[in-house]
Amino acid sequence: MARARSSLVQTFARRLAWRLEVAAYDVITALARLFPIDAVSDFGAAALGRLGPMTSAHRVAVRNLQIAFPDLPPSEIDALAAEQWRQIGRTFAEFPIIDRIVAAGDRIEIVNAERLAEIARTAEPVVFVSGHLSNWEIMPAVIAHSGVVCHMTYRAANNPYFDKRIRDNRFRYGVRLFAPKGGDGARELLDALGRGESVALMNDQKFNGGVAAPFFGRLAHTAPGPSRLALRFDTVLQPMSVQRLGKARFRVIVHPPIKPLVTGDRAADIARSVERINTFMEERIAERPAEWFWVHKRWPAETYSRKRR
Repeated sequence: MARARSSLVQTFARRLAWRLEVAAYDVITALARLFPIDAVSDFGAAALGRLGPMTSAHRVAVRNLQIAFPDLPPSEIDALAAEQWRQIGRTFAEFPIIDRIVAAGDRIEIVNAERLAEIARTAEPVVFVSGHLSNWEIMPAVIAHSGVVCHMTYRAANNPYFDKRIRDNRFRYGVRLFAPKGGDGARELLDALGRGESVALMNDQKFNGGVAAPFFGRLAHTAPGPSRLALRFDTVLQPMSVQRLGKARFRVIVHPPIKPLVTGDRAADIARSVERINTFMEERIAERPAEWFWVHKRWPAETYSRKRR
């Protein structure tokens, strides 16, 4: 009886915490939608630019930058770490108003938009791949508005009320088809490609048990899912990236497709495709290092245990 009562109390406390969390998000969203777009972006940059360096995640960002750019002097590493917090702050603050950014019409420049038009016109199923570059939420909005039928993968929030808010917000700026990460989501992606529809996945974070492929000169475990899907359905990996042009203005680039090699050795073919994705991500990050999500531990634990500066 006592155990059951304790479980009920814990469940009540958890649900109360979830509701308080989503109430705070609703207030922030309502306030953000009252102000001009650039003012909201500037507020996010200022707030996280001040608070981010005070967190333990700052040490992760600094260490990641040291790993990726070992020849940079400490002053440049520190400057990049500080700037990436301002960039993340802008991205987080802009999330509740992305529909306004998209609707503005002049805030998103698309390079090679004809490639998206071709995918939409031919109904060619592709596997879109990208990473957490600048405001990464802009990319699914661009794909959706191009007319491409595409299922976007996402990591469901632990808080179901907050997860619904995220989905509702994405619905506002055009994203209609979601595939949560995990078993059910994987089945949805397979079914979608089988119907001739495209899928989109982020492929730049650590994936335990994934393919160990080079990333900034160190092996990093990388999810093989996008490469497996492209090989299974004999289609291409379609890379995309986004750059911030200033405040809440962006350039979305549709890069040349990557056609996986097929040699008959499936494991080797998947590994090669993963390496090509990592190379693509490394090149994009090196171009604009302050715009990547450096607070994620991308490499194995032993990489971080080596001597720091």
